[in-house]
Amino acid sequence: MKKKEVVWTLFLDRDGVINKRLPDDYVKVWHEFEFLPKTLKALNLLRPLVKYIFVVTNQQGISKGLMNLEDLSFIHKHLKKVTRKNKSSIDEIYFCPDLAEDDPPCRKPNIGMGLQAKSDFPDLDFKYSIMVGDSPSDIEFGKKLQMKTVFIDEKMADIQTEADYTCHDLMEFYRIFVLDFTGKFKS
Repeated sequence: MKKKEVVWTLFLDRDGVINKRLPDDYVKVWHEFEFLPKTLKALNLLRPLVKYIFVVTNQQGISKGLMNLEDLSFIHKHLKKVTRKNKSSIDEIYFCPDLAEDDPPCRKPNIGMGLQAKSDFPDLDFKYSIMVGDSPSDIEFGKKLQMKTVFIDEKMADIQTEADYTCHDLMEFYRIFVLDFTGKFKS
């Protein structure tokens, strides 16, 4: 009997994973969005190895009145455009505009964005999904949905999380993904 090939899905947090996080602020307009080093290359290398790439991002700056839905839509439209141009397309971007203190179902660590992705892409299997994030709420979101989890710690400050892996950036995650999840490595 032939072994079934596993097809993986990536869930990526945005700020701190794809782009530079602004300390005590929000990316409110496109010119504030700065890709982290090697991120586009890592996405380009990961794209052919996975079925889907989703971005799941808490964006409470909207509810705080610091930006609006049109601003966020513009940022995400350009994020998708740049990644598509780089041959590393993102299948969908899910966001939660609500305040943390309201504890909405869409806000990580709650699983609303994951359930929305499953509704939009019914063949999605959380058991073969990986959540890559830079906060404990990202890891908790992935664990609640029974995903593998990867904690991005740019400074490698040895922050304690329940993540399955800890990496410096998406390029390091790519290397781990290839070695541990596919067995095929190309540099």
